[in-house]
Amino acid sequence: MPTAKLIIADEVNVKIEGLDAATRRTLNNKFKYEIPGARFIPAVRLGRWDGCTAFFSMGGSTYINLLPEIIPELEDRGYDLDIDDRREYRTGYTFEPITEDYLEGCTWPEGHPNAGEPIRLRDYQLEAVNTFLSNSQSIQCIATGAGKTLMTATLAKCAGFYGRSILIVPSKNLVTQTEEDYVNIGLDTGVVFGDRKEFVRQHTICTWQSLNRLLSDDPESLATLIEGVVCVMVDECHSLKADKLKALMTDVLARVPIRWAVSGTIPKEEHDFRSLQVSVGEVINKITAAELQDRGVLADCNVNVMQLVDHSEYKDYQSELRYLLENNDRLKFIASMVNKLEGNSLVLIDRVEPGKELASYINNATFLSGATKVRDRREQYVEVNFSDGKVLVATYGIAAVGINITKLHNLVLIEPGKSFVRVIQSIGRGLRKGFDKDHVEIWDITSTCKFSKRHLTKRKQFYAEADYPYTVAKINWQ
Repeated sequence: MPTAKLIIADEVNVKIEGLDAATRRTLNNKFKYEIPGARFIPAVRLGRWDGCTAFFSMGGSTYINLLPEIIPELEDRGYDLDIDDRREYRTGYTFEPITEDYLEGCTWPEGHPNAGEPIRLRDYQLEAVNTFLSNSQSIQCIATGAGKTLMTATLAKCAGFYGRSILIVPSKNLVTQTEEDYVNIGLDTGVVFGDRKEFVRQHTICTWQSLNRLLSDDPESLATLIEGVVCVMVDECHSLKADKLKALMTDVLARVPIRWAVSGTIPKEEHDFRSLQVSVGEVINKITAAELQDRGVLADCNVNVMQLVDHSEYKDYQSELRYLLENNDRLKFIASMVNKLEGNSLVLIDRVEPGKELASYINNATFLSGATKVRDRREQYVEVNFSDGKVLVATYGIAAVGINITKLHNLVLIEPGKSFVRVIQSIGRGLRKGFDKDHVEIWDITSTCKFSKRHLTKRKQFYAEADYPYTVAKINWQ
């Protein structure tokens, strides 16, 4: 009987030696996935690359989190398994379950609906935190608005008993927002983004972009940052580029034993999902927006699909989208629809210049994009919570993930496309409850054009899957 040796290098990487070529080829094909959009890359078109990435190499290198699927294949082929664990550091930590009063002595800050009151974890938050504490490498899918930032802060406090922690977030907005929550519960907190680089605090919050820059430009500072780190967490893990996250988690952070990630939406694309799985762990819990709406935690919503009747035809999606977003008369009509809405509104659009133009046609509107300073964006988000009839027009890139606006009565999505993550995360922007708000209207502005109509078919599936009620109305706007 042949023997396969499993050489464990760290928390994620393993190499399997002693496999015959046929077995390696089978496993390579089993864990090979096409990268979305790869067929448009010149190297693929020229036949120099197949456009795929494999999570099992022909040399036998793979990932620990794939072993539950790999080992049965080896056993079926008659292999004996010999484990060679080469980790020379502490790999296991135990945590006692916490209670809802774990943050006793901490109060909600000014501006929060419960300002001044003691912070107590809700029942589902407590369940999620304790589930993480009993599964040191895992992912939980938790809907936007559930209070994931408070959960990660609580987990950081738990992990702090053993050493340092790093929280990776997808945007500068989330760095500063999360820092406030960390500091509010008394954690020694530093951040790494932009001009702020605080490497030696017990708990560090950073963007994955900042980590990548340190990796390429300042490896000494990166080594200082990760020294003594026993816990790495990833917030909104779906929104980090899969290959970038995987490169960080399976290389410079590969020896960190506690690995937790939260997301409002787990990617449906196999390549992106596998990257999360090998980098962090399995998805072990799910709390949906519909569940939180039933509990009264999130605002109820209704999706109004407004399908504008367009008679133009285009050979490709980009040409069609250019018309849908840049036609001046069409933008003016959409603006007239927004001007009729009551309450505060957030309008999301895909491109900067059309966004600026649209905002110019809307009463009391402010346009935000990646060029807007983080501080100025946050001031606008806060202002909405104390306003009536204010409109923010923003690009999906900065506002579809991680912003916290509670007093939002309307969310307008202009041609949101067919990405499950973008659509569901965008809707999550409007589901937070506010002082005087427990319902939000979602307006899906789309078209009868060929590609737009196909994308709407996908979105209707997403709405049904998420239990969001929706209606479709065709609008003759010309």
